[in-house]
Amino acid sequence: MAETTGRVVGAFTASHSPGITGWPERAEPAKREAVESAFAEARSRIDALAPDVIIAVSVEHFTNFHLGNLPAFAVATSDSYTGPVTKEMGDFLNVEQHQYPGHSRLGRHVYEFALESDFDPALVEGGLEFDENFCVPFKHLDPESKYPLVPIIVNGVNPPWPTVRRCHDFGRMIRRAVEAQTEVQRVVVVGTGGLSHWVGLPESGQVNTEFDRDFISRFESGDESRLLSYTAEEIDAAGNGAHEIRTWLVAAGSVQVPFDVLAYEPVPEWLTGTAVAAARI
Repeated sequence: MAETTGRVVGAFTASHSPGITGWPERAEPAKREAVESAFAEARSRIDALAPDVIIAVSVEHFTNFHLGNLPAFAVATSDSYTGPVTKEMGDFLNVEQHQYPGHSRLGRHVYEFALESDFDPALVEGGLEFDENFCVPFKHLDPESKYPLVPIIVNGVNPPWPTVRRCHDFGRMIRRAVEAQTEVQRVVVVGTGGLSHWVGLPESGQVNTEFDRDFISRFESGDESRLLSYTAEEIDAAGNGAHEIRTWLVAAGSVQVPFDVLAYEPVPEWLTGTAVAAARI
């Protein structure tokens, strides 16, 4: 019998503000309920898809990489990952420190496939540790940490960033990589970051709802020409943290279908425009 190639069976995106898990009670009750209900819906859909592996795409908050070595993309290939990075961060995020399972073979395959596809990501064979980038969304999406992860890091924190089109193309490469192997059959892609927010700046706590709603409109439309027309300066208007939308674009590239935004709430108390979305597959 011929072996079956892998498939990306679903894709999801979500914000990862520490406040979502660390101080959820500070949000208006209706906003908190909307966001947590959306996470619950996404979790239910992921469980129904029964993925063998989740490829998790996020940014890096100088937990592992620093200005002296800040790759545009990085692919991790470990069997497990510690998160949050310290017990103190665990207390801050209200996420108990533990080991997240990894899928080293698929990670290695994605890395090698990226090189063959004219991408040059950094290779992280060990030692990658999680901060809020993965710990916050996965507390809601996979609270038991039952799904092995292939973490992928995108620079969305410090210029110069990879272009939005390059990020989308990286997602398309991920899909081809999954389809070029037979060991893992069912893969879900999760992108986490954004939306509008300012990190370490006087504007911190503001939310640019105009930018967020326009981005959501483009994201739901599936119109790549609109989605990929952002300049770095346009994203800057929604804060330095808004550059994390690159993770959403990687997820979009991996499926190339419109998304449904399950919830969007501007939550200044969590310091971000907060959203959860699911690919319309």
